[in-house]
Formats: sequence, structure tokens, C-alpha cells
Amino acid sequence: MFVKSIRTRLTIWYTCLLTVTLLIVGGAAFALLSYSLSHEMDSALDSVAKTLVERDQSRATTFLPSEIDQAFRRFFGFSPWDHYFQMRDPSGNRDEHRSLPSTGKLPLSSKALNNAMRGLSSFETVEGLGEYPVRILTMPVMESNRVINMIQVGMSLKSIDETHLRFLLIMAGVLPLGLVLAASGGWLLADRALKPVDRMTAAARRISAEHLSQRVDETGTGDELDNLAKTLNQMLTRLDAAFSQIRRFSADASHELQTPLTILKGELEVALRSTRTPEEYRATMESALEEVDRIAHLVEGLLLLARAEAGVLRMDRQEVDLGQVLEEVYLRLKPLADSHRIELRLGTIEPLRIQGDPERLQRMTSNLLDNAIKYSGAGGRVTLGLQHDSNWAFIIVSDTGTGIPIEEQKHIFQAFYRTSEARSMAEWGTGLGLSIAQSIAAAHGGNIEVESIHGQGSTFRVSIPIVS
Repeated sequence: MFVKSIRTRLTIWYTCLLTVTLLIVGGAAFALLSYSLSHEMDSALDSVAKTLVERDQSRATTFLPSEIDQAFRRFFGFSPWDHYFQMRDPSGNRDEHRSLPSTGKLPLSSKALNNAMRGLSSFETVEGLGEYPVRILTMPVMESNRVINMIQVGMSLKSIDETHLRFLLIMAGVLPLGLVLAASGGWLLADRALKPVDRMTAAARRISAEHLSQRVDETGTGDELDNLAKTLNQMLTRLDAAFSQIRRFSADASHELQTPLTILKGELEVALRSTRTPEEYRATMESALEEVDRIAHLVEGLLLLARAEAGVLRMDRQEVDLGQVLEEVYLRLKPLADSHRIELRLGTIEPLRIQGDPERLQRMTSNLLDNAIKYSGAGGRVTLGLQHDSNWAFIIVSDTGTGIPIEEQKHIFQAFYRTSEARSMAEWGTGLGLSIAQSIAAAHGGNIEVESIHGQGSTFRVSIPIVS
């Protein structure tokens, strides 16, 4: 079953990780304890055997039980009940007179006997002498590099086994308690750590499209949660700007559509109020057709912008003679410039072929030229030119018109935006021309930059990459 709560999952993961850690640490501690106890027992048995070997070399008499107990007590710290001692002759036979009769007979393996013949001691663990296994040390007694006797001492592993059992019982009692405490602590830590997330969640739920100005509280600690809050606030700022732009776009589009629709409706209503002559009907229909063309032009521009913003603007890319495209636009708009008594010049046109959509490039250039003609006064001059370097093509449209104030230059490519100078003029326009031109340039991987001095004129520079 999948647990949805991060708080619960963190607690479970933390508890499982701690369990594995405790088991590993407990296993390592148990292994170290076993090694330490075995090493200490072997070291004590070796010391006991060496002490008895020294006494045996000094006098060949029977060892008293008190001497054996004293040796074990000296090196073990106590006189264990289950301890063993026996003497063997060089052949490995048990010396009944010098061994403790109170203990069981210690076995002598062939390996221990062979080692003793070479003057080496041997440690062995054997079963069957009692309830617990017995650790045995077989040590030769040497004289003139010759084995004269063998001493065997042994110790029951009862104390070690009981120590192991106590350790396991302690771990069995401490481990569950530690895990319960750790899980409780982990839950509290996770709960405290995720409190800011809960606050951010509650704040995010309160924020809607109508209240995008609200923000998530930031802790100011600079940690991951604070960075998350900052990221959410940055996202909300972008959403707020996007929603504001959409609202402004919708309001502007509605306003631009309302004007021609109102004119169209009024003209048709006037025409229907009384009988008109064919000429009057024709004039009304021509005026209505102009308004329909205006609406169609506006809707077409809106669709182009919407497709460009969605990244689905269809481009019929092919090899284009850009100079020829500009010459065609120049010839088409020359009558418009002449009607406004504006000199339209065709500047330097450097031969250049690029990959692009000729229809879109014509519209982009037409929008820039139309905009320049529209806002240049009678007697002004508009120049169209083409330059390039090894990587970029530059379409340059300059005019001697009214210019654009510096504070308004960053807004001119927004849909429906019109400068204060443009709004004061009677020229018809929707405010979509520069937006469409910028979208077409961006669709070709380029950009449009403007340099303008208010009252002196403007220069639009279109940069389009040359694709080989």
C-alpha cells in the first residue's frame, strides 16, 4: 500500500535506515565482543600454561590443586569451576599422577601432538566435556630443545556464552525501545521540517486568478524551503504578469473589434430605416465592406500572434532571395508613400539568399514600412536597406518621423500598444503591426531592435540568421 504522506514516508524511511544501522552496528559490536572475549581467554590460558611450565621445569613434582586454582585466579581474576589441567608425557600419554583427577580428561588431537613435538602450542575448542564447549591449550615443556612433558589447560566457554546471551538480551530490549523513540523523534522532526510546506500549501490554495498579487511567506533562512517559497513567488509574479497581459489583450481586442462592429451596425441600421437609391445602397455596402475588411485584418493578426506565442506558426521555409523580397515590398508600398507625400527610398540592397518564408518576410517588412510611412509627416523620408555579415542578415527601415520616446520604446512590440504620439494622430491602426513583425522575426530565429530619437525619427533593425 502506497503511503501518500511525505511526513509518514520520511518517518518510515528514517526508522528503517536506523534499524539497518543498529543491526549493522550491533552485529559489529557482537563480533568485536566475541573476538575480544576469545582473545582474552586464549591470552589467559597461555599465561596460565606458561606459569605452570615454569614451575614444572623447576621441579618435577605433582601440582597441587591450590596451585592450579592460584594460577587461574591470577590470570582470569577468579577461580572458575569448570577449569581443566593435565600433564602428558612426551608420547602424549596422560600422566595420571600429575593431573587433576577432579576434572575430565582432555583429549589430545594428532594436530596438537604434532605441534607439541615441534615445540609449538595449540589452541582447540572441543565438545562433550560438559554442558558447554571447552577451550584447550596444549603447550610442550622443553628442556635442551627436547620435549619432556606436555601441559594442557582448559576453560569452559560458559562465561563467554552467557556474556553473548546477556548482550543479545540487552540488544533485544534496547533495539525496539530505541526504534520507538527514534520513530517518534523522526515524526516530530519531519512534522516541524514540513510545517513551512503546509503553510505554503495553505497560501497557494488561497491564491486564485483574481488574487495573484498574494505571495507565499518566505522564512529568510536561505534553506531549501525558503528557496522553494522564493521560486513559487517568482512563478506567481510571472503568472500575474501573464494574466494581466491576457486581460489587457482581451480588453484591447474587444475595444478594437467594437469600433468597426458599431460602425457596421449603425450603417446597416440607417440603410434599413427608409428606402434608398441604388447609389446610396452601394455606398453603404462599400463602407460596410471596409469595416468587414478591418475586422478580418484584425482577426487575422490576432490569429497570427496566437499561433506565434503557441509556437505553432506555420512557416513555408525555402531558399529566398531576400533582396528581391524587399524590392517587391518597396514597389507595393511606393504608391502609399507618394499619397502621403513621403519619399520612400530603396537604399543599399546587398545580394543575399537565406532560408525563410517569403510571404511572412514580406508581411514583416510591409508592417515596418507601413508603420514608418504612417508616422512620418508630409515631406518626410523613409529608407529601406539590406546588409549582412557572415552570420546575419540585417533589414534596416529608417524614417524621419516623430520618433519614439525612450520610456515607450520597450512597449512598442506589445500587442495593441500605441505610443502617445500615435494615439494623438488620426491615422487608422490596430497596434498589431510591430507585434506581428517581431513574431515573424522570432519565428525565423531573429529579433528586431529599435533606435529612436523623439522628434527626429527611428531606425528599426531586423536581424535574421543566415542558414547555410
